[in-house]
Amino acid sequence: MSSLVRQFLYAAAAGAALAGSAGAQLLPSVSLPPVSLPVPTGNVPVAGPLLQNILAEPAAQQAIRPTLDSVGGLTETIAQSGASNLLELRRLRLQELIRGNRATVENDGSGLPVRRGIVAVLDPDPFGLQRALGAGFRIARDDRDPALGLRIVSLAVPGRMSAKDGLKLLRKVAPELRADFDHLFEPAGGSLATMTGAAAAAQGVAGGRAIGMIDGGVASHPSLAGKSIEQNGFAGAPRPTGHGTAVASLLVGSQGPFRGAATGAQLFVADVYGGNRAAGSATAIVRALGWLSSKHPKVINISLVGPQNRLVQHAIQIVQARGIEVVAAVGNDGPAAPPQYPASYPGVVAVTAVDARGRALPEAGKAAHLDFAAPGADMAAALPGQGYAKVRGTSFASPLVAARLLFAGSPAALAAEARPGKGRVGRGIICGACRVDPRSVGAK
Repeated sequence: MSSLVRQFLYAAAAGAALAGSAGAQLLPSVSLPPVSLPVPTGNVPVAGPLLQNILAEPAAQQAIRPTLDSVGGLTETIAQSGASNLLELRRLRLQELIRGNRATVENDGSGLPVRRGIVAVLDPDPFGLQRALGAGFRIARDDRDPALGLRIVSLAVPGRMSAKDGLKLLRKVAPELRADFDHLFEPAGGSLATMTGAAAAAQGVAGGRAIGMIDGGVASHPSLAGKSIEQNGFAGAPRPTGHGTAVASLLVGSQGPFRGAATGAQLFVADVYGGNRAAGSATAIVRALGWLSSKHPKVINISLVGPQNRLVQHAIQIVQARGIEVVAAVGNDGPAAPPQYPASYPGVVAVTAVDARGRALPEAGKAAHLDFAAPGADMAAALPGQGYAKVRGTSFASPLVAARLLFAGSPAALAAEARPGKGRVGRGIICGACRVDPRSVGAK
């Protein structure tokens, strides 16, 4: 057994201990030689034989530890490996995100990544805030968002306390405060793929209808040349990413045989990563929603996934009350994974993905509700700079539904376009003809 595979197996064991989620299918423990990872040695539980074979593939390394050179998503082999294996890969990925960013990220106690030493409070009561400060909390950031009419206060926990213990203490000393972790959200397909040296998409002339997206930054690409694109950063300056570029191209791109589903629309891009995979926090998403709301788009696409968070939920409710539709991907961790957000919030249009034969992708997540499906495999999307990639995942289905919703006007009107599919596709497949064959554009 290779050293790399052994490391992944130990990571799987540690991830299982961290996550503690239901649905794991582990074999009895076996003895493995020590490896250079900060996890226990000796007899440890290991993932099933099929996962062991999968972990030997380079694609599994990409799924667990996203790098800077791919936006493609899971391979067919991994996607078809079964719900328990997909759940195990999720645990490994989240564990690696926490382990690789210990200075800024920690475990919330259930395996989910959150900002280290930070709890966030929504519209704090002044007396409760004073009691929190008296208990040793300090204000790390105080955001007043006029667009949403919200105040978000990020509190640093006392001393060396964990975010988990800090939230417990805050709820004890000031139970009236609406507080939560500052959870991290991930791209729902492929890797973030920050492209060092890639130029940001140039801002073009104002277009017609407006659509927004919360994602990584968008790079320049011939399909986006001359488009009306405005970017703003909420985790530092906007930084071009593969994931953001692919999603933007599926919305407004056009070059030869490649066409997005909302060509001609004005696109507002809210970058919540700033080129850092350990960003994408709940507070950044709330600020992004505020900025996008001020631009008055008809629809906002969010191809990101994370846990339930009361700050994000409240901000989305405000946006929805203003007549802005929110569309979100259900994720790619399989049906055994917990429901992902914001797709699972009431009123958010939850989107899954299908392949070229109209079959629901086996890795698609299971949201609290499911509205529509759209092409999310056997298709091309833009790569930063030039060229196209063959992409797979619900991230790439969501913008197609968002684009069609922009023109349909409402989910009820969009449902009239839905066509039957195979498997869990909600009310049906939207924009089935929007898939661009990878061969037609020479996708890698």
